[in-house]
Amino acid sequence: MLWRGGRRSDNIEDRRGEGFSPGFGNRGRLPIGGRAGGIGGLGLIVLVLIGLFFGIDPMALLGGGSGPSSYVPQQEGTQAPGSSTGPMTSDDSKEFVSVVVADTEDTWSEIFRQSGKTYREPTLVLFSGAVRSGCGVAQSASGPFYCPVDQKVYLDTSFFDELSRRFGAPGDFAQAYVIAHEIGHHVQNQLGILPQVEAFQQQAGRAESNQAQVMVELQADCFAGIWAHHADRSRGLLEKGDIEEGLNAAAAIGDDRLQRQSQGYVVPDAFTHGSSAQRVAWFKRGLQSGDPAVCDTFGASRP
Repeated sequence: MLWRGGRRSDNIEDRRGEGFSPGFGNRGRLPIGGRAGGIGGLGLIVLVLIGLFFGIDPMALLGGGSGPSSYVPQQEGTQAPGSSTGPMTSDDSKEFVSVVVADTEDTWSEIFRQSGKTYREPTLVLFSGAVRSGCGVAQSASGPFYCPVDQKVYLDTSFFDELSRRFGAPGDFAQAYVIAHEIGHHVQNQLGILPQVEAFQQQAGRAESNQAQVMVELQADCFAGIWAHHADRSRGLLEKGDIEEGLNAAAAIGDDRLQRQSQGYVVPDAFTHGSSAQRVAWFKRGLQSGDPAVCDTFGASRP
């Protein structure tokens, strides 16, 4: 990935080395609990929100459409000077994260601008060990997360090492996919999707709540693909092998694969992020299209 020398975001907050002791707290990004009915009505609301926000006729979305285009980013050439080929230092990690966040800002600012809207840039917080967020206290073991309360993404870059060693998904673009996925949650928050889902989950049973959470996560995967589409087509950031790194990362952290690794069997009703196949499919959908309208996971009849 050709990231070195790229524009850096001003929205990076470095809290590494603060020596914060986690104590007790909740992560609480999207609450789970209560009891209610199915997800059909929620899917309709979310679909209309997407359509209205981006200036798309909701009836056109409800009617289907031609689906993603056949565009696939170029993957020609070899490793270039802007690439990252080996382990990053702490400063490298910060620069890398800053450049990726800056590029997501460029992508989503332009998409929102074309819809007559203004993209409010999130802050990304780098931390080590544990962190206090607007959604409560989180530890590194929780993985990267987005807090809609303070509109910040939280990332311990040690997760990148875990992504490579434990999940078998190395590479700088695999790491960029993780960042873009969390930024996708910020986009959902601005679209009004996260508040709608949270309200639904507060009344839903565990199975329905998990299903809604899966739709949220798959849509964030699709939004990550949209960023990758524009990063390559508009700014030429991607290199040969980058797309494979992203797809491998999406597959590596699918619920079915993680459950099989940890307990030896799969429980679909307990999914919260989607299967490997679903995560790959939705990332590819955004990647091929570059259009947020194709990311309606809530209204989709199939993964």
